[in-house]
Amino acid sequence: MAAQIALVIFAVLEAIAIWFSWRAISSARTSQGAVGWVIFLIAAPYAGVPLYLFLGHHKFKHYLVARRDSEDIIEGVKTFKDANAPAAKPSFPVEAFEKISELPAVRGNSMTLLVDGNATFDAIFAAIDAAETYVLVQFYIIHDDNLGQALAQHLIAAAKRGVTVRVMFDAVGSTKLPHSYHQRLREAGVQAVDPKKTRGPKNRFQINLRNHRKTVVIDGKTGFTGGFNVGDEYMGKNPKFGDWRDTHVELQGPVVTQLQLVFAEDWHWATSEVLTDVLNWEAPHAPEDMTAMIVPTGPGDEMETGALFFFSAISAATRRVWIASPYFVPDTDVLTALKHAALRGLDVRILVPEVIDHKIPWLAAFAFFDEVRAAGVQVWRYQPGFMHQKVVLVDDDFAAIGTTNLDNRSFRLNFEAMAAFFDPRPAAATASMLESDFERALLLGKKLHEQPWRIRVGAPIARLFAPVL
Repeated sequence: MAAQIALVIFAVLEAIAIWFSWRAISSARTSQGAVGWVIFLIAAPYAGVPLYLFLGHHKFKHYLVARRDSEDIIEGVKTFKDANAPAAKPSFPVEAFEKISELPAVRGNSMTLLVDGNATFDAIFAAIDAAETYVLVQFYIIHDDNLGQALAQHLIAAAKRGVTVRVMFDAVGSTKLPHSYHQRLREAGVQAVDPKKTRGPKNRFQINLRNHRKTVVIDGKTGFTGGFNVGDEYMGKNPKFGDWRDTHVELQGPVVTQLQLVFAEDWHWATSEVLTDVLNWEAPHAPEDMTAMIVPTGPGDEMETGALFFFSAISAATRRVWIASPYFVPDTDVLTALKHAALRGLDVRILVPEVIDHKIPWLAAFAFFDEVRAAGVQVWRYQPGFMHQKVVLVDDDFAAIGTTNLDNRSFRLNFEAMAAFFDPRPAAATASMLESDFERALLLGKKLHEQPWRIRVGAPIARLFAPVL
């Protein structure tokens, strides 16, 4: 009897494995990925079927992207583009980014780099305290520690002043956040989304399709985005990570309206509530008059927009490409673009951390370093503590700061957003910031075979997981 039950279970698993194999064949980005899934699913269904459930999905077929799916929003974006078109066409090509994001590059913006936790959260908390009508907050991670409690206090104080406060966070990224935290917010009048009651991944085993964006918008006039989440480690208080290095950006101007639109799309996905009529959609122009845009990317898009963002930036370069990312696990296209830029004689630099936070992607990066260095790419390893910033600098007139890492997870499995600037002034500020980081980094000189044995052995094995890192 037991043998018959086992046979039935195996037959059911094989049937599921065959169905998943077809899904992999029809949806995998590369033939290698499809072949890998098919072999694994058919040969070992007991392991392959559960793993495919966790890792095999990379698209949200029913995610509403208002910029693409709503006629009213599409028409509104056209009007917004006409009203805020740059007086002169930027010298750096914007067309690819506009098509990727389905948003226009617009004039009338300003940006302020925030390069540590104190500067970032001092600015965010001051903006929340000054809010007059509403506050929108979204983070991938919120911890119930000193910084998390400080955020809650500022949000609750705003709600008590009569300000409408909306908060959401990723169920997987904030899996350790106790229910009492968001219950406290709701009891104080804050509209805090319970991630366990929303669509999308809800537990730590569903590691794909996460919302990795970090967004704060105040009254539709001031916005923040970048690499910082809410936790004491981001303030440099965790001895394991040391002096945490990250970058956020404070925004003024019409680019804040774009950031707000992306938040509204995510809010609608989580709650089904439409925010179109309750938010301010006319951010005043900043006197600096920078041309900028938000480039949101994610698995709800029809194209693989995350990878296309990096490819577009790198392929347009004529002098230099500097990228700071905590993880370096590029796909084939971005890897080729980096090597080609270096082979063209450009100054191509990748800044990554020496300190480890996630072992597998840290190891996997070493499997790519020899390949890019052979083409002339410089790999710099930041020394003082963990470096978590996501920054792209190209030539002297393009800079982008946001949430997108240089890895496949950000390319196609997470919802991300980058604030992109087509102006020499933010590019110069970003270059100065990165130059300071390079002074605190060491240029990688050793090849993989010269590394300690744990890296020599671990790197090629870790690279096998590159499609989901």
